[in-house]
Amino acid sequence: MDVMQIDVVSNEQNIYSGQVKFAVVPTLNGELGILPRHEPIMSLVRPGTLRLQVPDQEDEVLVAISGGILEVQPDKIMILADVAVRSAELDQARAEEARKTAEASVAQAKDDEALAKAQAALAVAIAELKTLDYLRLHKKH
Repeated sequence: MDVMQIDVVSNEQNIYSGQVKFAVVPTLNGELGILPRHEPIMSLVRPGTLRLQVPDQEDEVLVAISGGILEVQPDKIMILADVAVRSAELDQARAEEARKTAEASVAQAKDDEALAKAQAALAVAIAELKTLDYLRLHKKH
């Protein structure tokens, strides 16, 4: 079976490191599916859900990602994420509250620095909500 190494890291921690058969990454140009031996590329990552198919595991590993940089080599994927959270750590009510708070902060920002921080917080909340929506839609009954 063909596999490739993937490393997903944020400023705070290593989010995921391991072998995958297939990865779907939310990029600025849409979702990018990556198989082993993919041509080398670099891309910006947009807020959304990173989906990983792991060998010998039925369920996908899901990671909410707020943005960052993707580097693909034929046998390795590296994602340097602004912020990333594993799906098991997500909470719907907390994510909704974070989105509302971030939207209010964007509207009330007094300078560029405050606006940038508020927009970053909003991107994290949106990524978490998108991942929770994906989980809800694809949950096995």
